[in-house]
Amino acid sequence: MNYHIMTLFPEMMEKCLGESIIGRALRAGLISVDIVNIRDHADPGRKGRVDDYPFGGGAGMVMQAGPIDRAYQSIRAGLDHDPRVIYLTPQGRVFDQPMARELAAEEDLVFLCGHYEGVDERIIEKIVTDNVSIGDYVLTGGELPALVMIDAISRMVPGVLSNAESGEEESFSDGLLEYPQYTRPADYQGMKVPDILLSGDHAKVAAWRREQSLLRTRERRPDLLK
Repeated sequence: MNYHIMTLFPEMMEKCLGESIIGRALRAGLISVDIVNIRDHADPGRKGRVDDYPFGGGAGMVMQAGPIDRAYQSIRAGLDHDPRVIYLTPQGRVFDQPMARELAAEEDLVFLCGHYEGVDERIIEKIVTDNVSIGDYVLTGGELPALVMIDAISRMVPGVLSNAESGEEESFSDGLLEYPQYTRPADYQGMKVPDILLSGDHAKVAAWRREQSLLRTRERRPDLLK
């Protein structure tokens, strides 16, 4: 999996992606990240400025089509196919586990991180294939949503997780929330681990976990049971 990120804040992406499981996957060569600073493709003489006032008036600034287009073309020049280009926007399809699994099958993914009041609609029409939201709220820019998506997608890439089963048994992997988890000590301040988990009977443990997933989903996210 090769990620290409068009952003105004490359340092922010570099710091976050170098840690934890994603950082380990990068160092192992299981994924790669190409961070493109959109400011490097600003119009001549604008000294890194990539935004301007919106036509028709209104508050805030809009990112220009030209710098984004040139940033994208610098990515496309190194590929032998047209990649999926994801624009992070609250107007997009809501990101979920099935989408993460779908996108993990791609060879290259390009993320466009907008800022200010958004980006010129013409560049969306020209290069974007997927408008994606991570929830019904507004953030300062597209960097955090891109990081969320990259984390979730990377976990679906073979070899990224050390335990092959860990990605299959987590919340949403089968449409349900994950069952409760416990570790040592078996008795913490009078709160004990359920006896079934100490029984060594794998079939009963599996049945208990399935039941707990159903109960927890019904209690906390009944919408998923539809």
